[in-house]
Amino acid sequence: MRWSSAVSDISSLTRAVDDTAEQVEIGLDGPSADLVFAFISSHHAPSYYSVVELVRSRFPGAIVIGCSAGGVIGAGHEVEKTPGVALTAASLPGVVITPFEFEKEELPNPDASPDAWEALIGVPASDHPSIVLLPDPFTLPSEALVEGLDYAYPDSVKIGGLASGGTVNGANALFSNRGTRRSGAVGVALSGNVVVDSVVAQGCRPIGTAMVVTGSNDNVITKLDGELPLDILRSLFDEGDEREKRLIRRSLQIGILMDPFQDQFEAGDFLIRNVIGADGDNVALAVGEQIREGQVVQFHVHDATSASDGLGASLMRYANDHPDTAPSGALLFSGLGRGERLFGRVDHDTDLFQSVVGSMPVTGFFCNGEIGPVGGSTFLHGYTSSFALFSPREPTAV
Repeated sequence: MRWSSAVSDISSLTRAVDDTAEQVEIGLDGPSADLVFAFISSHHAPSYYSVVELVRSRFPGAIVIGCSAGGVIGAGHEVEKTPGVALTAASLPGVVITPFEFEKEELPNPDASPDAWEALIGVPASDHPSIVLLPDPFTLPSEALVEGLDYAYPDSVKIGGLASGGTVNGANALFSNRGTRRSGAVGVALSGNVVVDSVVAQGCRPIGTAMVVTGSNDNVITKLDGELPLDILRSLFDEGDEREKRLIRRSLQIGILMDPFQDQFEAGDFLIRNVIGADGDNVALAVGEQIREGQVVQFHVHDATSASDGLGASLMRYANDHPDTAPSGALLFSGLGRGERLFGRVDHDTDLFQSVVGSMPVTGFFCNGEIGPVGGSTFLHGYTSSFALFSPREPTAV
C-alpha cells in the first residue's frame, strides 16, 4: 500500500491539477493509482464541472472521489484563503474499492432493514467495509445517513466530512467517476487488505465535574445531580477567572458520556454538543442532543488552547494504543472553525499530527460538519478534527 499527496495554490484549475498530479505521481514512485481523493476550493467554482475529467486524464484507471471545500489540505499543508487543489492517490493492492453516490430520495426509510442500506452502499456488512462519506449539507440529511449506516454496518468505521465552500443549495460540488453533481452524497467503501483507524478530536476541554442527569425532557435538562443546571452554571461562572468567564459566555458546550458503563473517563470520551440556551423561565437548559435520565454529562468550553490540547491528547492515545502500526496515509476532515482563524497560524493540526503519529501523506479539507466515531457510535460534529488513518491488514509488496 502506498499513498501520495500534493497541494497547489495556482489560480488556474488546469495548471493546479497538473501540478498536484505530477507531484503525486512522483510520490507513488511506480505503482499506478487505484483511488484518488480530490478536494477543490470554492475559488475554482466556475470550473467544478471540469474537475473529474482533469483528474481522470492524469489517473485514468483510478476511482475518483471528492468535493468542493472552504479550504483544502494536501501534503500536510493547509490552504485556506487562496485557491487550493489537494489530491491524494493510493495504490491499494488487495483492497476492494466500492464507490457509491446517491440522492436524498434514495435513502432507505427509518424502518428499512439493513439490506436496504447494503444495497445503497453496494457492500454487505459481512465484508466489514470502512466507509468514507462526503455528503452535501444542503440537500441530504446527514445525521439520518450516519444513523442508518451505523445500524446497517455496526462494526465498520464511518468517517468523512460535509462538502463546503458554498453557502446555498446547489453551490457545493461532489466529484465521482460519473462526473460532478450538486446534491446528495458520494463516497467509497474499502474492504479486504486495509485497516482504517480513526482519531476524532472535538476541540473542547471539560470544566467543573461530571454529573448525572436526574431530570430531562427530549433535549432539555431539568436536573443535574438533583440540582438546577443553571444554578450549577452560575457557580462555575462565579468560581472562574476572567478568561474562564469569557469562555463560558462565548463557547459553552456540553459533553455526553457515550459509554454508560465507563467509570473512568477523559475529554475524548464525551460527545460534544452545543448549549442552546435556557428553557422554561430559566430553570432548565436546552442542548443540541436528545438527553435521557441517568446519562453522565459535563460542561465543556472551546478555544484554541483546548482544541490544541484535545487533539494532542487524542493523537497520543492513538499512538499509545497502536505502537506497532505504521499508517501509509491519512485523510483529515477539519471543521471550518479550526485552522488559521482559530490557532492564528496555518498547519497547526497537520503539524501536530505528524509530530505525534509520524510523517505520512495527509490530505483533506475544511468541512461544513465532520463525521467520525465517539464511544462506538458515529456522529456529525462541528469544530472537530476527524482523521482516517490507512494501513494494510497484511504486508504486501509495493
